[in-house]
Amino acid sequence: MPGRDGTGPLGQGPRMGRGMGRGAGNRQGAGPGGNCVCPACGEKVVHQAGTPCASMNCPKCGIRMVRE
Repeated sequence: MPGRDGTGPLGQGPRMGRGMGRGAGNRQGAGPGGNCVCPACGEKVVHQAGTPCASMNCPKCGIRMVRE
């Protein structure tokens, strides 16, 4: 950081260094594909677009699912 003012390399704006671009962050919006998995019994269900895995319950044991 040339000026040590938090603007990034050569003053190109706030926090434009490593790890602060596309793809940096949480798994929100991970895409339509993949599976929802039960953390208790391991049951897998195909993920449905528009429905978060955390809002689905496992068909075998009733525990909330997580995204694979």
